[in-house]
Amino acid sequence: MNIKKIGLTALAASLVSVSAHAGEMTVAGSASATLKNNSGTVGGKSITMGNQLTFTGGGELDNGLNVALSFVIDQGDGVTAATAPFDTHSLTISSDAMGSLVIAGEGTGNAQSALDTTAAGDIWNNGFSNAGTSYTSMNGSDAANNKSINYTFPTIMDDLALSASYSGQTTAVTSTTAIGATYTGIEGLSVSFGAGQDGSTSSTASGDITTMKGSYALGSFTVAASQTESDLDSTGIDEEMTSWNVSYTVTDDLSIKYGEESHETAAQATDEEFEGVTITYTTGGMTITAAQYEASGLNNTAGATGDAERWKLGLAFAF
Repeated sequence: MNIKKIGLTALAASLVSVSAHAGEMTVAGSASATLKNNSGTVGGKSITMGNQLTFTGGGELDNGLNVALSFVIDQGDGVTAATAPFDTHSLTISSDAMGSLVIAGEGTGNAQSALDTTAAGDIWNNGFSNAGTSYTSMNGSDAANNKSINYTFPTIMDDLALSASYSGQTTAVTSTTAIGATYTGIEGLSVSFGAGQDGSTSSTASGDITTMKGSYALGSFTVAASQTESDLDSTGIDEEMTSWNVSYTVTDDLSIKYGEESHETAAQATDEEFEGVTITYTTGGMTITAAQYEASGLNNTAGATGDAERWKLGLAFAF
């Protein structure tokens, strides 16, 4: 009898049984096409297209932990030719007892930046320009390398979600931390607070980024407001983004919303202002969007040079 051979065979079988767990891999996709028109001096119509595939796989281990991997393929979205067409990717380890830990290679942001979308939906992020004058973006807490570890705490109180994150060091900025909290304990009401550290590529500015936002739904109407502040030290420039929005659900498929945003920069006499109205219709896996936007004070420039308008028609599919 070959005792050594029997032992090795048993060991190999045990290793196979440990590594094989019930799991599955799924693929979801989306595609979109948008016709845009910018009415500034540098204007005209443009057509853009979006497409991506999201691969998700995972399963439950024998110890009760759930492990999931997510990877997005999005042509043209890579930071460099070396990373295209790969986009957001992350590993998630979770359980009811321990909460959820997300280790992100790119794209997930952090506990504060996950909350800093304005109440109006980031109208500023629509490519406004006029004679070379365009929006001056606000400081944020996202790390320039877009890599972070995000932790969502297990439920310690009904309707309260708590999170914390750590973003790795970049070339010019030290590592940063952030926290976030959202409370939904009152019917129709959602209130959030997030705080992080400046994660820009500036090596001279440091400070805090905070977000407060809330929304309340009553019948077919929903009103929302938000405020994000960038409070930097003496070498940086303080900023504030305030926003409000009201939306009306006409039917389960049709909705209309109007919102405004104001970006105030310290030591600048002219604020960047944005407003927009959006109509959205959804049927099956298709969403049709029509929007009209206006901007003033671009790059803190007063007068006609800082003004721009933009409309867009969009068609998106999920499959």
